[in-house]
Amino acid sequence: MAKIASTRSRSSGNRNRLWGQRDFSPADLLNLWKPNGAWEQHGGLAYGRKPRQKLDVYKPRHAAKAPVLVFFYGGSWQGGSRDLYLFVGASLAAQGIVTVVPDYSIFPPVRFPIFVEDAARAVRFAHESAAQWGGDPARLVLMGHSAGAYIAAMLSFDPQWLRQVDLNSQTDLAAFIGLAGPYDFLPIESRTLRTIFGGANRAETQPISFVTGREAPSLLITARRDRLVSPGNSRRMAARIRARGGVVEERTYGGVGHLTLIGAFAPALRVLAPVMREVTQFVWRVTRK
Repeated sequence: MAKIASTRSRSSGNRNRLWGQRDFSPADLLNLWKPNGAWEQHGGLAYGRKPRQKLDVYKPRHAAKAPVLVFFYGGSWQGGSRDLYLFVGASLAAQGIVTVVPDYSIFPPVRFPIFVEDAARAVRFAHESAAQWGGDPARLVLMGHSAGAYIAAMLSFDPQWLRQVDLNSQTDLAAFIGLAGPYDFLPIESRTLRTIFGGANRAETQPISFVTGREAPSLLITARRDRLVSPGNSRRMAARIRARGGVVEERTYGGVGHLTLIGAFAPALRVLAPVMREVTQFVWRVTRK
């Protein structure tokens, strides 16, 4: 049975659309609270020619060879907008981490693997441009939430996507961070997701299929009360990484759900779960020189 609960719930779909549409989103409220710290935003940078191939950069004001984190948001591969996630980019930049938030092509009109290919191009752009933002391309971390965690995982574990942009997923990435990610969700029951992924049982669409144990360290965070993406995805992914001899850390929080897990990056919601602290500490630990 497919393990993405959101594909079978009308109310869950409505919540996802709230975070995916630009007219109004709960994220707009979170963006009202600016984190303490010296940071600046550089918006609308093009990493390709298509309308959604743009990204925002959140730069610590005095960054010098800082870690660089590329964050991919969620939206069931069907929605989302980078400007909704100022609260993520600014919060991390305030902690000294150069943070890049790209848009990417979504369904419709595109299907797998176009959004993964877009993401690879965004990572290449971040790698090439890191120094001008005060970042160190050798300290590159990929992070995503929900469908964005899937995208970041595909880039981290299936080497073909970064290879297409002349990067090596095993040597050019310092870490992968997944928040409430779907990594192992076959068979797909949703008709829409079957269309997006070209069938119900394509193992080549699943991040868990590509784990070798030679990848960069992973941090997998999930919400015990997640009703949209089963926490079992993270448990199985972690177990596969360990079975292959890789490095992985797991965190499961009880005080948040699927959306409040990412919302806890905002200053007003950090009391719900230590997501921000755990992510920041992990980034600095794995990129330490």
